[in-house]
Amino acid sequence: MAGWLTLMLIVAVAGRETTRELNVFQIMEVRSILGFFMLYPLVHINGGFAAMKTSRPLQHIARNLIHYCAQVGWFFALTLIPLGQVVSIEFTMPIWTAILAASFLGERMTVSKVSAIVLGLVGVAIIVRPGAAEINPGQLIALGAAVGFGISVAMVKSLTRTESTPQIIFWMIVIQGAAGFFPSFHVWQWPSAYAWGWLVVIAFCGTFSHYCMARAMLYADATVVIPMDFLRVPLTAAAGWLIYSERLDAFTVLGAALILTGNLLNLRSSDPKPARAGA
Repeated sequence: MAGWLTLMLIVAVAGRETTRELNVFQIMEVRSILGFFMLYPLVHINGGFAAMKTSRPLQHIARNLIHYCAQVGWFFALTLIPLGQVVSIEFTMPIWTAILAASFLGERMTVSKVSAIVLGLVGVAIIVRPGAAEINPGQLIALGAAVGFGISVAMVKSLTRTESTPQIIFWMIVIQGAAGFFPSFHVWQWPSAYAWGWLVVIAFCGTFSHYCMARAMLYADATVVIPMDFLRVPLTAAAGWLIYSERLDAFTVLGAALILTGNLLNLRSSDPKPARAGA
């Protein structure tokens, strides 16, 4: 999860820089193409393309089409509302993940897990302070993306029961690359050297952040893993302060404190799981 947090923080900054020049569909397609070549060494050492064969193609297709739509919405929201607001609204995602994991994957909703989610959402609400301004389309798009991400994460948890991490990431790249081919072709323009640099960053971080998430899901329940992702809100606020000189106010500090408290409570009450063979 530390790997996920770091790489997703970089993706947020890279996404905002790249969308200043390129269409979202083109960014997603280049990410998939570059990600395929970046992932190939991992595929090779895990048995090659023959080992990527899956017995659950429909689940992969459904999960990745949902995730693709959510990711397009997330990048598009970056062009409409501030970076910190996009990431903060995204954190309604644990509500959907927790509900789906408890309803369909048989995970228990303990008091500590519920408390972590509640404290995290309260912390996010304090940082965002809804009601301070009118809701605009960017906020609604970000919220829709959060619902999609929640469904996607729950489906990843289900896939980890039978699929390896390289399989999950391989099919993510292939399916999302196929889904975005025609939309990206329609809006294609040759990126500048500056944009190419950020595209490479997005491809690397976007690919291997999901590798980290899938590995985290292998070792712990989704309702344990996802509340840890709340830390991305204060981390993004810190990045905004350091990179874009955005002010870090008392509300952000208070919200971050609640988020951290919820995560610590959840982690202290969770029993560690033994490593699986071959993990």
